[in-house]
Amino acid sequence: MSIDVANITKIFGTQKALNDVSFSINKGEIVGFLGPNGAGKSTMMKILTTYHQADEGIATVNSFDVLTNKKSVQQSVGYLPEHNPLHLDMYVKEYLRFNADVYKADKNRIEAVIEQTGLTPEAHKKIGQLSKGYRQRVGLAAALLHDPEVLILDEPTTGLDPNQLLEIRKLIKTIGKEKTILLSTHIMKEVEAVCDRVLIINKGVLVADKRLEDLREENEQIIEVEFDYRVEEVLLQKLPNVKTVKNTGGFVYDITFNTSKDMRPAVFDFAHDNELKTLQLSRKNKNLESLFTELTQS
Repeated sequence: MSIDVANITKIFGTQKALNDVSFSINKGEIVGFLGPNGAGKSTMMKILTTYHQADEGIATVNSFDVLTNKKSVQQSVGYLPEHNPLHLDMYVKEYLRFNADVYKADKNRIEAVIEQTGLTPEAHKKIGQLSKGYRQRVGLAAALLHDPEVLILDEPTTGLDPNQLLEIRKLIKTIGKEKTILLSTHIMKEVEAVCDRVLIINKGVLVADKRLEDLREENEQIIEVEFDYRVEEVLLQKLPNVKTVKNTGGFVYDITFNTSKDMRPAVFDFAHDNELKTLQLSRKNKNLESLFTELTQS
């Protein structure tokens, strides 16, 4: 078991940030930790990385107790916090050498993690000269330097543009072939894109633990599409297998289809035939969307 959490409670003042939370993560899983802002995701991650101490309960990472064996936990975990604490005036390799010293890691790993995280074209620059996407890569490289078995990533795609988002998602998927990853986010698309399983937390309470494949409904799907112009919903309802059409704001529509066949090509063809541009076109996990809404609205 890579991560084992049993009855963890954490209180700040009069507020229970975490309330009797329990879950386990097996080696090799990529698990999404999903919840609204302030739900307790970052608090749990800080407990698992020994930055916070729980008031009640037991947590182990790689079989090391986070309370009694902090050093071993720190040596076996790679952590990318929500606010990536980089030294902007340092060069990429200089910063990684500094982290290698902190972790007493083999400095021969520096070139390996630079290549692994796609930093090679920017490795000669100061961190302050890098885009947000490349700064996130530097944070991931630092987290990987000591070759940890477990990666804990807190909101790793916050603030990235669409291209950077896709790059970091792909990188996390690649790293996940060799590591156990706990990925915190409040964005369901992130979970759908990279994770095998989802934990949903709300107001400090774990309200769901589901595998993504178990949440998929074979005969129904939602396509989210954004056009460059408003479309009458009655026109979209003429698409084959349409169940419902909902305008979710601006020129964005959620179209629910009663079929397992991927309907994105049909929506794209509709746009082309009606001289519209598709600004975004994606398939949503209906059950994850509805489950999240159901469990976090209260």
